[in-house]
Amino acid sequence: MNANSGVTEVLERSSEDCAVRRTVLPCGLRVITEQLPGVRSASVGIWVGVGSRDEEPEVAGAAHYLEHLLFKGTRRRTAAQIAEEIDAVGGELNAFTAKEHTCYYAHTLDADLPLAVDLVSDVVFEAVCADADMETERSVVLEEIAMRDDDPEDLLHEAFCAAMLGGHPLGLPVLGTDESITGMSRDALFAFYKKRYTLPRMVLAAAGNVDHAEVLALVEAALGERADERHTPIEPRTGSADLRGGSRLVLQHDESEQAHLMLGVPALDRHDERRFALGVLNAALGGGMSSRLFQEVRERRGLAYSVYSSISSYADTGMLSVYAGCQPERLGEVAGVVREVLGEVADNGLLDAEVARGKGQLRGNLVLGLEDTGSRMSRIGKGELNYADHLSVEQTLARINAVTPEDVRALAKDLLSRPVSAAVVGSYASADELPSEVHEVIA
Repeated sequence: MNANSGVTEVLERSSEDCAVRRTVLPCGLRVITEQLPGVRSASVGIWVGVGSRDEEPEVAGAAHYLEHLLFKGTRRRTAAQIAEEIDAVGGELNAFTAKEHTCYYAHTLDADLPLAVDLVSDVVFEAVCADADMETERSVVLEEIAMRDDDPEDLLHEAFCAAMLGGHPLGLPVLGTDESITGMSRDALFAFYKKRYTLPRMVLAAAGNVDHAEVLALVEAALGERADERHTPIEPRTGSADLRGGSRLVLQHDESEQAHLMLGVPALDRHDERRFALGVLNAALGGGMSSRLFQEVRERRGLAYSVYSSISSYADTGMLSVYAGCQPERLGEVAGVVREVLGEVADNGLLDAEVARGKGQLRGNLVLGLEDTGSRMSRIGKGELNYADHLSVEQTLARINAVTPEDVRALAKDLLSRPVSAAVVGSYASADELPSEVHEVIA
């Protein structure tokens, strides 16, 4: 290992050959690996602490636009060469953009780890961002926005974020708008790239049949002269978001066969120690077939085919939301039943048996979700980016097991008594046409 590599820590060890290790390089890049000798694959991801919430209004959608553009060619490879090299080994190379981060990742055979690290690093660090490629991807992104607008559930999610988060950057669409993408210049996007894509904001995570020292050597080779820079990693995001300005109810007109409803309340940020109790509450409330909402809305009354609750947790705020899709004539009854369920849980909490099932669901989902190296890579990469810390699977299971019915009841009373925001997508000309029960939910 190069003397420039920094100090390596062992964060978790389940056996002599299975371990999670982390090295903070002097240039500010954090490298974290999980060694799993029993598999034949490797997943590598560069996590960049930049998402749609980091955009100024004039470059709304820049993080996602950039995700597209970086694959169009680097100093060493054309877009065709990038595709040919990953296809030649049967691997996968892709990326995704969220509100607070962007991830570029590769999944290959373990023998092709050097190619995976080189390709991902080349795309992130050496993209050319040519004018012609920007115009090509502008059309692609505009098509993606059009696809979103054709999907009622995607429309609903954007409308709900607007209702809940108002003008806060978290409430704006990750894809941007037709206007912002059409008007964005190459210089503005390239400036966003150079300003935001810095090593102290990044984590390189690798999981599978990988050796930490080998990954470090490959990373340093990919960094080149950047490895000699001296920077301190940027601390995880924290704070308290100011969410004033939401409209509480947003209607998106769409001539779909169903009416789509989403309602919810402000919840916990991801640093809140009650997040494990929130996971249990969400699972028991609307996370499965035995959940309170599924049983009341679908099983007992047959009002909707799809009904569930979900959590969105950010650095400084969060949301607990409920979705239901139903026939337009049933929207009022669905909204009323959901309101009753939330009120009952707020007032009286959940039964001990419901809490026990919720905990079991979380435990099962956690362990079963780590059966592939991509999931393992995501877990350690996001953990390092969001917390600068590693919580082992056993530690996480222990935190879930420690949640009590009283914890869940106290949290339900707090969260479900907060002001409700709602969004509807359907064939309604104005909010005045919505059933009275929808208005009563947010009253």
